[in-house]
Amino acid sequence: MVSSPNSSVSGFREQELSHYYMPWMEIASNLPLMIENHELRVRVDTMPLLSCHFLKGHREQYLAHLLLSCITMGYVWQEGEKHIPKVLPRNLALPFVEISRTLGLPPILVHSDLVLTNWKKKDPNGPLEIRNLDTIVSFPGGESLKGFVLVTLLVEKAAVPGIKALVKAINAILQSNEDVLLQALQQLRTSIDEMAKALRQMHDYVDPAIFYAVIRIFLSGWQDNPAIPDGLIYEGVSEEPLKYSGGSAAQSTVFHAFDELLGVCHSKESTTFLHRMREYMPPSHRAFLEEIHSAPSLKEFILSSRSCLLHEAYNQCVKALAELRSHHINIVAKYLLTGAAKAKDGGLDCLTGPPQALAEKGTGGTVVFSFLKSVRNTTLEGIID
Repeated sequence: MVSSPNSSVSGFREQELSHYYMPWMEIASNLPLMIENHELRVRVDTMPLLSCHFLKGHREQYLAHLLLSCITMGYVWQEGEKHIPKVLPRNLALPFVEISRTLGLPPILVHSDLVLTNWKKKDPNGPLEIRNLDTIVSFPGGESLKGFVLVTLLVEKAAVPGIKALVKAINAILQSNEDVLLQALQQLRTSIDEMAKALRQMHDYVDPAIFYAVIRIFLSGWQDNPAIPDGLIYEGVSEEPLKYSGGSAAQSTVFHAFDELLGVCHSKESTTFLHRMREYMPPSHRAFLEEIHSAPSLKEFILSSRSCLLHEAYNQCVKALAELRSHHINIVAKYLLTGAAKAKDGGLDCLTGPPQALAEKGTGGTVVFSFLKSVRNTTLEGIID
């Protein structure tokens, strides 16, 4: 039997660590102001070196990873693409690498930090809706930054019934139960449609120019990034520079899970990148994907079935996933191309001017449009005639 991954990362009701970690919490809670006033690096350089041994349980560990990853991104990109430091100081690098190794995550801001961990309810008893949500840690970008994080969170929330349907589908295949499988595929298709609906809220909550000129650089990494081609030295950890990709939607477990279930085969280049992005997921998520991959093939089961209803339900899922990816392409076009045009027109009070190094790439380091279109097109090729 296949089961859903442990919910090892989720928003926190308590957004604080013990008093010992107050230096981290004070800096993280004031990141936008410190970055805008060019004070963050000075504060970090004088920050005490703290141990991660006093963190209690996985929730505090994930919260610590969120705080340290955001402080790191702010430290590196405080001055935009100018005066980028070559070294991350040991009082930040050592605990960041320590907690990263404990959690099985890389020492950089990842999708599970920015989205899955970085939210809280304004009213603890209120609904999980954007009006009742806020971020725990922020960057410059104001309401657009908050909107970007929380809309992405709502896309993940909309995927929850789809993940449950995925598990139901695999167990139905193991039991050769076509009725249950049909029901699971219908539920999966509905969930993917709801994800697309949630994604469209990005237009309402995120300003393209602010995303392009202000927010985007703080999600950028130091692999495949011309602004920092040699990587970053983590002082006290390695004498050689280390390279890590920035945050990317490709680090979301959801899309990988649906691809695995539906048997979607991407190009060699896209597959290489997508599999590298799995290294940026929590270990339980990676294990879940491996479990789906090793399960009996849904597509082969459908092809061997005489049920027209199963064929159609499968195709509807594939089409819905391709449509979701088309929505993603449209949003990326708006927030990169339109955002770039608006930012270059001026009138936007950004920190250091729009970033140039990743103008043609996503924050994960891919040539973004060719990658997204390739992934969308290969999804459509999965349709059964």
